Amino acid sequence: MAATIPVLPDTSRADRIDRAGVFAAEWPIYAVLLASASIVVGLIWDISWHRTIGRDTFWSPPHVIEQIGAIVAGLSCGYVALKTTFAGSAEERARSVHFWKYFQAPLGAWVCIWGTIMMVTSAPFDNWWHNAYGLDVKIISPPHLVLASGMIAIQLGAMFMALGAQNRAVSEADRKRLAILFCIAAAVIIEMVTVMITEDASFANTMHGSRFYRVTGLMIPVFLVAFARASRLTWAATRIAIVYMLITMSAIWILQLFPASAKLAPIYNPVTHLIPPAFPLLLFAPAVAIDLLLKKKSINDWVLAILIGVAFVAVMLAVHWFWADFMMSPAARNFFFGADQWDYSSRPGPWRYQYWNLDTDQLGNWSAIEFAKKMSIALGLAVFSSRLGLAWGKSMSQIKR
Repeated sequence: MAATIPVLPDTSRADRIDRAGVFAAEWPIYAVLLASASIVVGLIWDISWHRTIGRDTFWSPPHVIEQIGAIVAGLSCGYVALKTTFAGSAEERARSVHFWKYFQAPLGAWVCIWGTIMMVTSAPFDNWWHNAYGLDVKIISPPHLVLASGMIAIQLGAMFMALGAQNRAVSEADRKRLAILFCIAAAVIIEMVTVMITEDASFANTMHGSRFYRVTGLMIPVFLVAFARASRLTWAATRIAIVYMLITMSAIWILQLFPASAKLAPIYNPVTHLIPPAFPLLLFAPAVAIDLLLKKKSINDWVLAILIGVAFVAVMLAVHWFWADFMMSPAARNFFFGADQWDYSSRPGPWRYQYWNLDTDQLGNWSAIEFAKKMSIALGLAVFSSRLGLAWGKSMSQIKR
């Protein structure tokens, strides 16, 4: 009697089909995350380009990367909206948001489409602004505000798309993978926020004044707290802060490798390579405190906001006060830390090694009393920001569309 050889199912083929199906469903998330990351890379490069070379033309490489990122996000999400509206399954439509009562797409896709429109609109506006008024003296200008709103919208849209997928995930493996994508998207937004507050809260020279703590206390907790509360990862705020730091540190190390020189006068500080951004804020330290406090599930959100706000300012002060001394010292003036590198238009002088925005009395001397008064404002702002973050994070944890 002939032996019968059992035929086993081709599990490898089934796995390939499953992975293909997952990719087909999630590729817009990856596309938008890539677009979001390219926009931030372009922004950091663009600021370095302005500080090193001066504004050349609109078609400089950083501008092109930013606009390509916007177009990729817009086209990807536009495809999602059209497919969901005209050829979407019942499940896809059920997890979509209506626009103009007819078009349907996930919330993140609509946010990305709006951001793309804002970014593309800002391009001719910025070009006209420079032709009419010359170079920007600060990062914040009307065209840049339009551009920044579009950039942030695309980054928020990317985060919402990853967030919705994370909250819909059934298996633990899918949930963890999508939570990691959400963490990366959140870190990119933190990067964007820190870039926007560069002038007040980036250079070590500002870290002995209360203004640094007021600005960071207002702008950072709302995002870190919200993202940590919405994430399904453990130690989410710490992970997000570390990814943010890695992004900035990578930019510091890479930009210094490229030779460059100024093309616009006046040139007071001849430079030989692209000027990197300042070393990232040490946000992992307050992020650890945020993660520890968020584990206290029994605490009322108002009390929790007070605890987080106070902890954030206290840890930032304890860490950055002494960190500033190091970053101002010769030990930080090297390739790794990238300290003491200034714009081509900056006049070299002793101001480079002095503290700015100090809290002084009527005679112009540093005043501990004035510093303490304004630090109390920083505490209030951090508590307010933390409370917003808790509410926002709670609402984001429910997003599934």
